[in-house]
Amino acid sequence: MFRSNNPVLSRMDNSNIQMLESAPMTVNGTIGKTFALILIAFVAAAAMVYEAFMGYTDKMMQVMSIALVVGIVSGLVASFVPKLTKFLAPVYAFAEGALLGGISLILETQFPGIAIQAIGGTFVAFMVMLFLYRVKAIRATEKFRATIMSALLTIMIIYLIDWVGGFFGFSIPFVSGNGVMALVFTAIAAVVASLCLILDFDFIEKGAQNLIPKDYEWYGAFGLTVTLVWLYMEILKLIALLRGND
Repeated sequence: MFRSNNPVLSRMDNSNIQMLESAPMTVNGTIGKTFALILIAFVAAAAMVYEAFMGYTDKMMQVMSIALVVGIVSGLVASFVPKLTKFLAPVYAFAEGALLGGISLILETQFPGIAIQAIGGTFVAFMVMLFLYRVKAIRATEKFRATIMSALLTIMIIYLIDWVGGFFGFSIPFVSGNGVMALVFTAIAAVVASLCLILDFDFIEKGAQNLIPKDYEWYGAFGLTVTLVWLYMEILKLIALLRGND
């Protein structure tokens, strides 16, 4: 019987999976949807670049603020209501693309070429994790899953405290600062984000093997996109810290 700690797959086991009226989830289908979401994000980022070159910097900041809210709301709803993911995943991808495009443009003024470096770093990290997963050098065991989820939760709580503290003039030095500790924390976060890809790969593979409904291809693609967005942000921040300390 198929069991998993994944919040989606944990609701499903083989006793509930019967002959499907439509085609089940497939790895190729999930990959295709992931590429579609990434393309949407790139289109949104390109739109932000266009706005910047046209001189609409004030409008760009407004769009970034809206994108932040839309990204958080659509991401949370899609995470907890999988049936809505096929509708919300494109919204999330567009919002995050606009947000990351704006952030990247701002950093480009300080560190020319940083966006290309971050994209390259994200691609390399993705390919390395995929290779390690395929050769079974890293397995998504229950212990591995629990460890990564604990690390992920800890990092998210730290970021949340720092974000809320910002409204009261308080910040965590190793999160918002630019010293050695900030560099170490960001590097750790980037490693955890990379290892989260293993969990995404496992979800997609296990979902296809166990013939879960095809709509979950969107959930798998959404999860992978969320991880890639986070990974890009951490690598972008890491490169900025490294170049800023030169």
